[in-house]
Amino acid sequence: AAPGTLKFSDLKKDTDVACLYHCDFGDARRFGQMLTNINNHLSVYEFDPFKVKIVIVAHGAGIKFFLDDLSDTPWAKDSIDPELYKRLTGLTKFGVEAYLCEITYKRQKIDMAKTKQDPFLKFVPSGVATVAELQSKGFGYLKVG
Repeated sequence: AAPGTLKFSDLKKDTDVACLYHCDFGDARRFGQMLTNINNHLSVYEFDPFKVKIVIVAHGAGIKFFLDDLSDTPWAKDSIDPELYKRLTGLTKFGVEAYLCEITYKRQKIDMAKTKQDPFLKFVPSGVATVAELQSKGFGYLKVG
C-alpha cells in the first residue's frame, strides 16, 4: 500500500512510553546505528507495541533511506545497502513507523511516487513541525549522532 498522509490531529500517544527518533541525516552508518538503538529500545519493553511506541521522523537527507529510486534526487550518486531497509522492516513488526516530510519532497523536487510502498510509511506536512508536535504530545526525543 502507498504511504498515507497524516495530519497533526492524527498524531497520538497511545502508550505510556513513546519516542521519536529524528532522522535528518544521510549517513548510512548513522542510520544503521539508529536502527540498532531502536532495536535495543524495543528489547527492554519485550518488543511489545502496547508498552512502547517508536516513530522515526525523517526530513532533509534522511528521506533517502525511504526511496525506491534515488535518480533525480540530491543523492543520485549514493548507493544504500538494502539490508538497512530490511532491518527497518523487521522493526515495524513491533509498531515502528516512519513519518516523511512533504516539504523536503517539494523543496528538493522529488516525486513522492519514488517512496517505497509500505504501510508503515506516512507523509507528514513538515518533519520539524512533526517533531515538535509529537514532543508536545509526550513523545520523548532521540537523535543518533
